[in-house]
Amino acid sequence: MTGDISIPADIARAVITPNVYAEDAPLHDAFRWLRAHNPLGLAELEGIYPFWVVSKHADILEVSRQNDLFHSGDMPTTFTTIQGDEYVRQRTGGSPHLLRTLVQMDAPDHPKYRLLTQSWFLPQNIRSLEDRIRGIARKHVEHMASLGGECDFVNDVALTYPLRVIMEILGVPPEDEPRMLKLTQELFGAGDPDLNRSRSNVQENPDAMGDLQAVIADFFMYFKRLTDDRKANPRDDVASVIANGKIDGQPINDFEAMSYYVIVATAGHDTTSSSTAGAVWGMCQYPQAFAKVKADPALIPGLVDEAIRWTTPVKHFMRSATADTELRGRKIKKGDWLWLAYPSGNRDEEVFEAPDEFRPDRSPNKHLAFGYGAHLCLGQHLAKMEMRILFEELMPRLTSLEFAGEPARATAAFVGGPKRLPIRYRFA
Repeated sequence: MTGDISIPADIARAVITPNVYAEDAPLHDAFRWLRAHNPLGLAELEGIYPFWVVSKHADILEVSRQNDLFHSGDMPTTFTTIQGDEYVRQRTGGSPHLLRTLVQMDAPDHPKYRLLTQSWFLPQNIRSLEDRIRGIARKHVEHMASLGGECDFVNDVALTYPLRVIMEILGVPPEDEPRMLKLTQELFGAGDPDLNRSRSNVQENPDAMGDLQAVIADFFMYFKRLTDDRKANPRDDVASVIANGKIDGQPINDFEAMSYYVIVATAGHDTTSSSTAGAVWGMCQYPQAFAKVKADPALIPGLVDEAIRWTTPVKHFMRSATADTELRGRKIKKGDWLWLAYPSGNRDEEVFEAPDEFRPDRSPNKHLAFGYGAHLCLGQHLAKMEMRILFEELMPRLTSLEFAGEPARATAAFVGGPKRLPIRYRFA
């Protein structure tokens, strides 16, 4: 690959700006331009460390499978400004991370910590949860039926369904679920004035990083109490596994235990909520997709995968090079920072025919929404099963489905999806 490595400033800003993710179309216009003209380009903006934007499916796979060459934990794992990075390092004694979850770890720690809870999320083990999950799904479908043919699918169904499932597995009681939901939205919706803690525009809020730190502190306080309880009274739940977990024969320290809870308690439902809402959004926008799935329930697994690809709730992770290397003919230097652009990889024309269309019968569907390599999402099988079960319960009863107002996406460049989805529908 030859030519200028620099990305035009307007394109680079589009990639990192939360507001653009809420608008969607300008975001995909920017990524489409990158894939066509500079698929591995360098973004150089004032106040930000230079970073490579990895926009092609093949290159995201290439970086993701080489975990020794491209680390998650040496630099911030999610995008931040130089000022934001300095703020975090001042408060952590030099670490670029306010949390140390599986996401921020590299080998040798990453595989050891992943192994702690991995068995809980393996396909053969989550199958035993199917009846419990189906019961939760039926309650949500009944709730939707009781709303009289109109609802906000995000707030009335999609947010609480996966939340109930993961909290049951984790061991958080139902009465604490609203608190977990609020904290999750404040964490992942830090850039959204409807969701963040101060309900402010982040660009105008000098305390945005402080708000984020306060949200994490609230999570830690909650899970410290849960840990103390599970150490004294272990149960058959993930909280007991984390509370009593050992790495190399030593108990996990509090910071890493609390971080572990946070990743399970947030990523365990928020991304699934987004994809579940994305499936309904897609069927409203493309009525032929609704008709196809309605006519052939065997397409429900395809609907699930297409919703995950089309929505792509995790927008990026950052990696940093541990040695000089070459990618797509470009020389990457040791220490260089790379932005893995999952929404772009999931709309790559070389991999997906008509990538902007919502097609439940898309096959194959080699989306990257769960990542790849050692950091492949731990909960992917659970997420897909939850979505499949919900639509197995919902689709036979739905006879019509359409928008009932203007839907909206979260203002979020890291994790986000639909935040409002007014729909009109009829049940059989």
